[in-house]
Amino acid sequence: MTLPNFDDGQGADQTAALIARRQRLLGPAYRLFYDSPVHLVRGEGVWLYDAQGKPYLDAYNNVVPLGHCHPAVVDAIARQAAILNTHTRYVHETVLDYAEALLATFPAGPGQVMFTCTGSEANDLALRIAQAHTGATGLIVTRFAYHGVTLSIAQASPSLGRYVTLGPTVRTVTPPDTYRQGGDGVGPALANAVQEAIADLGRQGLRPAALLVDTIFSSDGVQAAPAGFLSGAVDAVRAAGGLFIADEVQAGMGRTGQAMWGFMRHGVAPDLITMGKPLGNGHPVAGVAARPEVLEAFGRNGRYFNTFGGNPVSAAAGLAVLRAVQQEKLMENAECVGAYLQECLRTLAAKHDIIGDVRGAGLFIGVELVRDRRSREPATVEAVRVVNGLRDRQVLTGSAGEHANTLKIRPPLPFSAADADRLVSALDETLAAL
Repeated sequence: MTLPNFDDGQGADQTAALIARRQRLLGPAYRLFYDSPVHLVRGEGVWLYDAQGKPYLDAYNNVVPLGHCHPAVVDAIARQAAILNTHTRYVHETVLDYAEALLATFPAGPGQVMFTCTGSEANDLALRIAQAHTGATGLIVTRFAYHGVTLSIAQASPSLGRYVTLGPTVRTVTPPDTYRQGGDGVGPALANAVQEAIADLGRQGLRPAALLVDTIFSSDGVQAAPAGFLSGAVDAVRAAGGLFIADEVQAGMGRTGQAMWGFMRHGVAPDLITMGKPLGNGHPVAGVAARPEVLEAFGRNGRYFNTFGGNPVSAAAGLAVLRAVQQEKLMENAECVGAYLQECLRTLAAKHDIIGDVRGAGLFIGVELVRDRRSREPATVEAVRVVNGLRDRQVLTGSAGEHANTLKIRPPLPFSAADADRLVSALDETLAAL
C-alpha cells in the first residue's frame, strides 16, 4: 500500500489542544503513546486513521483480534442492544450459548466460567477463588509482570512502576529469557525460582495459593520458546499445594498460532484461566474459566455478582468474536504470517547489529534491541527512538521488558504478508536512520 503525504500543521495544533484539554479533565495518571501522540478517529481491519485521514498500520493492538470494527461484531452488538441488555441475575440464553462455545475451546478440565468486564477483574476474581480453594494467601508472579489494576492485582503487577508496592504475600521470580539462558535452561531456571519463592513464603509462615503467569510473558519481554518450559514451574507450585492460574488476556484467542490459548503450547492444564482483551474485539468482555472442584469453595462460601459481566450484549459480542476467529481461520493465519514475519525480521537482524534477538509465537513477536551483541546490553534509549520512528512512518508498535528494549509486535490477526512486508520495511528505514 502506498501511503499518501499529509500536511500535519493544522492537525498538530488540533492534537495539542486536545492533549491540553485531556490533561485538564482526566488528571495526571494517564499516559499517551509516542513523543507525538496520535489523534485517531477511525479504524478498519489492520488500519487506524487520524483526524486528517492519515492511515497507520496497526502492529500493536491485540484487543481487536478480528481487526478494527469487524462487521459481524458491530452487528451483533447493535442487534442485541436494540432488544435487551440486563445482567446475569435474570435467565438469558445468549450467555449460556457463549459459555458453552468458550469452554469447548479448552482441553478437558475447565467446566465452568464466570464473566467479568476486564482482565484486571478476571485476575482479581481468580486470586480470590484460588485463596478460597487452598486456604493459602501467597501469590507468585514474574519480576516484571502485568496482570491488572485492581488493588490486589496491582500489588502483583511490578511493571506498573516502582511506586506500586508489591503485596506482602506476593513473591516475584526471574522470568524466562531464552536469549541469555538458552532454550534448555529456561524451564529448569523458572522451576527453581518458583521453588525458592515457595520456600521464602514458608519462612514467613505462608503457603502459596497460586502461580500466576501471562503465558506469553508479554511484559517480561515476550518469551514463547521452547514450548513446554512452563511445566516444571507448574509442578513445583502444585507440589506445595498451590494452583496454576494461566493469564490468557494477552496470549489467548488464537494469537500464538499454534493453539487457541497460550498454555496449550506448554502441555499444562491450568486450574484457572483468566481472559480479557481480545474476547470482545474492543467491547469489554472478560472472564475466568475453572475446574468445577476449584470453584466449589468460593461459590459455597460467598456470592459473586458483576453488573455488566456476562450481560446479553457482551455475550453476543463474545460469541461473534469466537465464531469469526474460527470461521475465518485467524489462528491459522497468525501461525503462517507470524512465521513469515519472524523470518523477515531475522533477515533484517543480519543487516542491523542492534537487533539482538527475534522471538515469539504466531502474531506475538518480540524484537530485542541491544547496544552490543556480545554484552547484550539493553538498548533502552534506542528502542524509544525506534518506536517513535515507526510511528512517524505510520506503523504503530510498542515496547516491553524490564528495560523497555524489546519491540512488542502483536497486530490484529488478519495481518497479511503484505502488511508484514510494510512493517519490516518501515523498521529497516527506522534502524538505518539511527
